[in-house]
Amino acid sequence: MYELDRPAYLQLFLLVPLLWGLFAYVLHYRRKKQDALATPRILMILAPYKSTTALVWKNILYTLVIVLLTLALVNPRIGTQIEKIKVQGSDVVFALDVSLSMKAEDVAPNRLEKAKQIISRTIDRLGGDRVGIIAYAGSAYPLLPITSDYSAAKMFLATADPSMVSSQGTSIGDAIALSWRYFDDPTVKNKLLVILSDGEDHREDLNAVDVAKASAEKGLRIYTVGIGTPEGGPIPLRENGVVTGYKKDIEGNVVVTKADPQMLSEIAQATSGDYMDGTSTEAVVDRITDLLGKGPKNDYGETEIIQYKDRYQWFAGAALLLLVLDTLLGFRRSRLLSRYNLFGEEKPLEED
Repeated sequence: MYELDRPAYLQLFLLVPLLWGLFAYVLHYRRKKQDALATPRILMILAPYKSTTALVWKNILYTLVIVLLTLALVNPRIGTQIEKIKVQGSDVVFALDVSLSMKAEDVAPNRLEKAKQIISRTIDRLGGDRVGIIAYAGSAYPLLPITSDYSAAKMFLATADPSMVSSQGTSIGDAIALSWRYFDDPTVKNKLLVILSDGEDHREDLNAVDVAKASAEKGLRIYTVGIGTPEGGPIPLRENGVVTGYKKDIEGNVVVTKADPQMLSEIAQATSGDYMDGTSTEAVVDRITDLLGKGPKNDYGETEIIQYKDRYQWFAGAALLLLVLDTLLGFRRSRLLSRYNLFGEEKPLEED
């Protein structure tokens, strides 16, 4: 089995025909000048060991050097080896608000999709970390247990929608309390809960800030991401993807849902965490990945990986050997090459 580590360098093989084209031009120019200077027999007397043979062999050598160096850059990886590597990382749980207010379109495409974009792009940048997802509205549900399977994480994330929860409303406290079950391993060093919400909290009997303070005692740090604008927007109602109206209250007035960054900020501060404005997806993703990178790492044991063996040394060594030979020999016309007369040249005249 093999693979090419850097196949883009194969384009350097184009130098080979260029080299031979240049060689043909130089050879033609050289012969033209020599013919104008003297006859071939006189030239053989004047310079018996400087011939076309030497030039051809030198060009063949340089061609081989180019080919070998190109192969070294491409780095054919031939054969495999099994390596054991230590797996380390952090645990991060995303608590995603899937209440109806997250369908508001005061941010594009809507609050829920914006939050899912942030989670998805963060997952794309994880390396060795484990991720879990909680979906919550009026109550909280474990959407995905802690896992290092990022493909599964994104698949479950895509299913998150208000229709998956039976009770509407928003209970951030329930989501925080549920996250404790994700971090029940006492050996876990870095425990991060990232809440993505518009900040509305309708659960009066369970204060989210109080639950956050209890989480701090368990070593959990909470970071909150505010999705939505203070001006807010209506909640569209759709059928088959078409807006048929907007959510109304019991008096028939259109409900305008507004983001509440103050609530989210208080929750984060209760655990020495931080509040992030979700307006810029990339800024939030950078912040989360930075937190995961700087925090203490958890040991997840060892895993075996199959790696190809680099073979660039073979080609680089052969190219170096040819260059050394060229330097040592000088590639003047040798008597051995002259004896075989590979290119049909006239032999130098022997002295009487």
